[in-house]
Amino acid sequence: MNSNNDPNYSPLRDVAQSPEATARYLADVQRVLLDIGKNLETLAAETRVHLRDTHVEGDRWYHARLRALPVEKALGSVLKNLNNLTAGLEKSAYKRRAHDEGVVNTVKDRKEKELERQRKKNPPTLQAAPHPPQQGAPNQNSGYGGPTSIYDLGRESA
Repeated sequence: MNSNNDPNYSPLRDVAQSPEATARYLADVQRVLLDIGKNLETLAAETRVHLRDTHVEGDRWYHARLRALPVEKALGSVLKNLNNLTAGLEKSAYKRRAHDEGVVNTVKDRKEKELERQRKKNPPTLQAAPHPPQQGAPNQNSGYGGPTSIYDLGRESA
């Protein structure tokens, strides 16, 4: 039990120990970042319009656009990094859950491997083949075990 009086207490420690809590926390962070991303997209669009409309005396039609490109590129880079960050948060939540599932399955896999090793070390004993029927005894399985060729029929078919 962690206490707020404990000097080693960390609120994220409890979050890190549970995959559900980790997923909720990362989803909250992702939600905030996506809201920030919307604001940054709006800022980038407004900045683009303003910078491309800013002309100086003696400019040709493309000079304002050329001056605006580095700023637009920087804001685009920020948006790209933000999108990668939100995708990474989602991926890490899935990886966290997969880790816990892997830990649970590890015990089962180890037991199965141990059983397989035991089977290889001690193969099951094979049962002896059934004895062929005596010549004087009637054939119980008439469809199988009889002559396999017409040359083996002998006088029985006559």
